[in-house]
Amino acid sequence: MNRNTKSKSHSQLAKQKPQQQLLAIQNIRCARRKWEVSHDQIDMLKSLTSELDLSVSAGHLRLIDRNWYVTHAGLLRVARRRQCSGIKVHPVREYSDPTTSRWIFKATVYKSARSRGFVGYGDADPSNVSSLVHGAEMRVAETRAVNRALRKAYGICLCSVEERGWASRSSSPVGSDKSRGYCLEMICADFLAGMSLETGNQDALFLAFAIDYVC
Repeated sequence: MNRNTKSKSHSQLAKQKPQQQLLAIQNIRCARRKWEVSHDQIDMLKSLTSELDLSVSAGHLRLIDRNWYVTHAGLLRVARRRQCSGIKVHPVREYSDPTTSRWIFKATVYKSARSRGFVGYGDADPSNVSSLVHGAEMRVAETRAVNRALRKAYGICLCSVEERGWASRSSSPVGSDKSRGYCLEMICADFLAGMSLETGNQDALFLAFAIDYVC
């Protein structure tokens, strides 16, 4: 029985290695098409591919200001592949101010059902998000909190794109390929477009964003 188990694990490793090599080649080709990459950046990309098994073409990794960053989509892929048990997210009410679009969220990642959780905080306000996502600061703060908690839980030292804040502003023209994806909340901005705090019902707003994820 033990021999069969060992043989299966060896065969799985043998299959994974060529797949990782293929993914590394694909990542390098894609990176060279998208950006001007140095030899050091290529070496770093090879290491990241081996460690995290993420795809450049899928938007899991990005090169910004000559440094590699992981995206929210990439972190969620890592969590799902490693069978994350769940993520709990809620706004930190005492430090948030909806009237000035300042939000702070707390996220807790549970790697297993018995995990005590890994905590991360994320903040956002008009001063530290791209002008492209003004009005969606709540979503930005939520995503930053989740990203930080996920990076802690899985020991990912690579900073995430969404945590960069001011650096989410791209020097590329709006609408170009390079300007897309620098902040995931561009996709979600329309979700908040119809929301208004003029009614003064902030309790309902806080309650709506006490979120639980199941990976």
